[in-house]
Amino acid sequence: MTNTTLQYYTSKHTNTMHSHIPFHYNAMTKPRTLNLTFFMQDIQIFEIFLAVLVFLLIHSLRQKRLHGLVVWPVLGMVPSLVTGLRTNLYEWITEALKRQNGTFRFKGPCFSNLNCIVTADPRNMEHLLKTKFPLFPKGGYFRNTVRDLLGDGIFNADDDTWQKQRKIASIEFHSTKFRQLTTESLFELVHYRLLPVLEASVKKSVAIDLQDILLRLTFDNVCMIAFGVDPGCLRLGLPKIPFAKAFEDATEATVFRFVTPTCVWKAMRLLNLGVERKLKKSIKGVDEFAENVIRTRKKELSLQCEDTKNRSDLLTVFMRLKDENGRPYSDKFLRDICVNFILAGRDTSSVALSWFFWLLEQNPEVEENILAEICMLVSQRNDIKREEFDNSLRFRPEEIKKMDYLHAALSEALRLYPSVPVDHKEVVKDDTFPDGTVLKKGTKVIYAIYAMGRMESIWGKDWKEFKPERWLRDGRFMSESAYKFTAFNGGPRLCLGKDFAYYQMKYAAASIIFRYRVKVVENHPVEPKLALTMYMKHGLKVNLYRRDVAQIHRHLGRVQIN
Repeated sequence: MTNTTLQYYTSKHTNTMHSHIPFHYNAMTKPRTLNLTFFMQDIQIFEIFLAVLVFLLIHSLRQKRLHGLVVWPVLGMVPSLVTGLRTNLYEWITEALKRQNGTFRFKGPCFSNLNCIVTADPRNMEHLLKTKFPLFPKGGYFRNTVRDLLGDGIFNADDDTWQKQRKIASIEFHSTKFRQLTTESLFELVHYRLLPVLEASVKKSVAIDLQDILLRLTFDNVCMIAFGVDPGCLRLGLPKIPFAKAFEDATEATVFRFVTPTCVWKAMRLLNLGVERKLKKSIKGVDEFAENVIRTRKKELSLQCEDTKNRSDLLTVFMRLKDENGRPYSDKFLRDICVNFILAGRDTSSVALSWFFWLLEQNPEVEENILAEICMLVSQRNDIKREEFDNSLRFRPEEIKKMDYLHAALSEALRLYPSVPVDHKEVVKDDTFPDGTVLKKGTKVIYAIYAMGRMESIWGKDWKEFKPERWLRDGRFMSESAYKFTAFNGGPRLCLGKDFAYYQMKYAAASIIFRYRVKVVENHPVEPKLALTMYMKHGLKVNLYRRDVAQIHRHLGRVQIN
């Protein structure tokens, strides 16, 4: 190879090598540069996302300090509400109210029906239930939500419709015939149904669901009063009554409408889906029962027999009356009247008694005081005999009325576990609460009765204690203001059946306590159920034990019994 050739070859090879080196270098480094660019972009996106997240968190916490609950963009307080629904909604509301000194504004999504004022302030209660009563009706939202079940009955009605029903019912509730009907029917149910059912469980040594038993008792009782019929729920063997099951399912399904956007539940109703399908089916069962009773009663009244002339149940009373046009009330109106009174009379007393017996087991000294009061009152009879005292005691109405400590204990149970835990109003004209809360027309107001019983500002530092003595003055029961203790509502809508409810609860409670010790089954879960009334979610499973006669005689002291 010549030098020229060698130079050519070397030059060509060198140029070739040099020309390839930059090529290989670019191919290797370009992806790295791109990866680095993308990595830097990822860091920037992450930083932006983190900054937004921190901002939302700080903003939400600031909103929580201002409003009591975290307020999320678009969703408002709904995420917090979901948490409440998954735990104990009534406790969740209570804690929010405590953080906000008794009143807070719930903010839902702007497209929802969940925006409202929630309050447990006694000043506000008196304002909306009494002072400015005309400005706070039930309102269109409430009526539309529960109309499928309650129709235009007294619970759901406003204005003239409500006033008309209340006036007629008030006259009947205070009539001698009606009072006699209620006391006689209760006496029969307690002694010939309730006590035999309880005694059967003792003999068999089996646990029973006391809440179910009490619901059957009050259901039979209120059907006798409202319809003048005996459904026979509380019989040995505890038969299934389709109407009772349908009624309970309907009340449970109805309450879910209050925590569901209106457009959603109306769409579900239209498509017959989910809870709305259950509600439709259960209301059909309620309607069938009511229609059958109304049809039967009309036939009885047309015969004009002596038995129908003496009837004093609400259905018969309303059937004998005329509307503003001089015509008999429609079957739909009669159905609504009776269904509303069943809701009022069945659930409230039985639910209150269930919580009462649960609290009583945790406070044996209260049970002992109630037993002492019962024995003291009965021992004052001139004609009492030992055998009657031991085995077949029947309380007299005047004795029940004098049971002040028992009355106080039941009130204390209702303070902590009111049968109706929350209620609803709607503002029809701009107004302002005494605590300064501004109310715009159309605002929904929720007054939290459950929360009121847990406010230290209302009941003092010992609010957690089950303490009947807080209701007594020199041994006599003294009621609290209806705007502090709102278990029976207040103002013009104060519960018409309040006196009867106390009599019913006292009679049933005294009859049980005198004969049995009630012990809740170990590890039985007790928590409230989300419904129109505050059922125990899992019932109240208990074992009953016969009361030791020696314990009763100890309370008699030196009283001589023949």
